[in-house]
Amino acid sequence: MVEVDVEPVESLDDADVPTGVDAPEYVLYGGKGGVGKTTCAAATAVASARDGTSTLVVSTDPAHSLSDTLETDIPAEPTRIREDAPLYAVEIDPESNVEGPFGADDGGTGLGGLDGLLGPEENPLAGGAMPGADEAAAMQLLLQYLDDPRFERVVVDTAPTGHTLRLLELPDVMETMIGRLLSLRERLSGMMGSIGGMFGDADVDVDEGMDDLRELSTRIERLRQALEDPERTDFRVVTVPERMSVVEADRLIGRLEGFGIPVGTVVVNRVSEDLADVSGLDTEWFVAPDTEHCEFCRRRWDVQRSALRDAQELFRGRSVKRVPLFAEEVHGDAMLGVVAACLE
Repeated sequence: MVEVDVEPVESLDDADVPTGVDAPEYVLYGGKGGVGKTTCAAATAVASARDGTSTLVVSTDPAHSLSDTLETDIPAEPTRIREDAPLYAVEIDPESNVEGPFGADDGGTGLGGLDGLLGPEENPLAGGAMPGADEAAAMQLLLQYLDDPRFERVVVDTAPTGHTLRLLELPDVMETMIGRLLSLRERLSGMMGSIGGMFGDADVDVDEGMDDLRELSTRIERLRQALEDPERTDFRVVTVPERMSVVEADRLIGRLEGFGIPVGTVVVNRVSEDLADVSGLDTEWFVAPDTEHCEFCRRRWDVQRSALRDAQELFRGRSVKRVPLFAEEVHGDAMLGVVAACLE
């Protein structure tokens, strides 16, 4: 076996690294677990902030790999993580957000009154009855930060496919429940003098609780409108050049479009091609798989070429970006700059 000496990437010519990105206000990266969503999200965020655009990168993936990719500890609140660029980051913590998003300790969402109406055990938004604590926390973050005037662009590293789809189903679930509660509130409007006693608390402010629900419904509608607007949102599906992964990406696109979520970009990650072929960068440190002399590399490339042909047909009409397979791990601003160049 031929030994390959891989030199770490310490820096790149600034002219080769993207300054700013051609993207709408909200960029969401989704796909199955392990295809490189976090890498793509981090690369886009770093490039976005380089031209002075205030950018927040949000991880809704419980795996918390964003901190490793950006090589810095990322807290559960938006924090500036670079001194030379307005780059902010936040990672959800499902364990600490089970109640926070919609329960008694409302974490700033203004929904504490719902527990007063129904009681914490009966509140369908208080942790246990939700599709999942991480999805609830993710929805809280999206509601909070997609409409935050501090950030000109928000880049979201979503959880794996199943989690993402459940998250996108949450507005429908919430709106249905809110509508029923508001309808119940109207039917009981003539009995409000005794409603506190019915729920075991004479001091319950039902009007305040319903106002909280109406505010939540309004915020969810704003989120839905943002996610459905291709001028404001690009949901980018990440896949790898293997047939099953490409097929799953196609299914995900179909389901996202069923929710009205635009998918303008597909990223095919870990392609066994030379960096210059996919990015225009021509650097000496890049080591491409030797498909001419290495039988294993040649067979893998055959598999990938077949998958790429499928991708070309399935994703026709969309922007398809390719990111090469790197010999080293992708983390730190230098390597993320390389990935960003591939995504341009």
